[in-house]
Amino acid sequence: MPDLASLYADHIIDLLSRHRTLMQREGYDYLIVPSGTPIRVYQDDMDYPFKSSFFFRTYVPLTELPHSYVVIGLQGKPTLVYHQPVDFWHTPPADPEGIWPAHFDVQIVTERGQAKQYLPKDSERVAILGEETDMTSEYSQAVKNPQKLINSIYWQRAYKSEYEQECIKKANEIAVVSHQIAEEMFRAGKSEQQIHLAYVEATGMMEHQMPYSNIVALNEHAAILHYHECQSKAPETPRSFLIDAGASFNGYHSDITRTYSYQNDEFADLIAAMDEVNLSCIDAMKAGNEYADLHDLAHHKIAAVLKQFDFVDMSPESMVESRVTATFFPHGLGHLIGLQVHDIGGQYADETGTPKAPPATHPFLRSTRTMEAEMAFTVEPGLYFIEPLLAEKRDSEFAKAFNWDKIESFKPYGGIRIEDDVIIKQDGVINLTRNAMKAL
Repeated sequence: MPDLASLYADHIIDLLSRHRTLMQREGYDYLIVPSGTPIRVYQDDMDYPFKSSFFFRTYVPLTELPHSYVVIGLQGKPTLVYHQPVDFWHTPPADPEGIWPAHFDVQIVTERGQAKQYLPKDSERVAILGEETDMTSEYSQAVKNPQKLINSIYWQRAYKSEYEQECIKKANEIAVVSHQIAEEMFRAGKSEQQIHLAYVEATGMMEHQMPYSNIVALNEHAAILHYHECQSKAPETPRSFLIDAGASFNGYHSDITRTYSYQNDEFADLIAAMDEVNLSCIDAMKAGNEYADLHDLAHHKIAAVLKQFDFVDMSPESMVESRVTATFFPHGLGHLIGLQVHDIGGQYADETGTPKAPPATHPFLRSTRTMEAEMAFTVEPGLYFIEPLLAEKRDSEFAKAFNWDKIESFKPYGGIRIEDDVIIKQDGVINLTRNAMKAL
């Protein structure tokens, strides 16, 4: 069992070394990293749920700590200005504790203005990373979000330390337990809302603490890629269930999708075939290969499934070339994952931030990076029966190749998505999701 404290110690030492090298290269003596400021609902007396900036969470696992700052100099411990107000309206932040305080010079402030005494003086050798706050708005010479520095940080974010990998692993372990509960609720005939609430309860998290809004889709709702309506009434005839939901641990996320059939029918067979597509794509992941090529491989494998199940009477090669597969699989195969569900920097060619755009045939692909050791990705092939996309093909030159009667009979099931979180290693791939499921 890895010692999280030791892993974090190694992580912060390496992180500071890398970022200080970047600071020296770009001519900065200090970095100021605000946690962020809550956003007030317009013309109301409450704030939207707050999440600390991902820049801030790169250093400390404090996900809900507003009005605070990490200050990094070229040497010594970084300073953490820890805002702990005296408050009887809301629960104030707890006293600093856990695996991180020993690595910071922690300065507790009870009023926001007190942070100023611990921040460096305004200078062009100061860089500020993140959204502007009442404190950083007073800086006129400091460089705010310098692009060259940020591009390098984004580039490096793709490579996960052992500590970060362990956090993503734990986020998967939390989520798969909840996924199991969700499937049980579906089998019991519950509504989308009931399944969603059971999932959230099983994570031990509040709804606003989830890494993203759960997608809990029954029957034809599974054809809506970002379905969030969550009906409170169960359908009279349950057919299918797609759940795309994760969990968080120390600010790192999991992102898992599973699809189920209520009956042991042909849709269940189709799910099994798509599960094999997911696993075969993961088997093809290798350091040095392009993620965009993996996405193309997924299209060929999905084309073979469309042919196998008699949805389209064309060769798999022709389906991909003519973009018929995009009718059934319109989104990207996956993305980087970590402090953000869709970790930033996924479309970079190098550390300078040179864009590496997705191919014109697959514009929604979020990651075009070359796969390298210690990167964390999701892999999420899908096959859906989406009427607006199917309608485009009804009058096309390929219309006669579609088995429209069979497609129509599958539309009430919505669609299928299978998603795992994986870590690339030099000698293979670690499937965090499947490993967590095997451990149940």
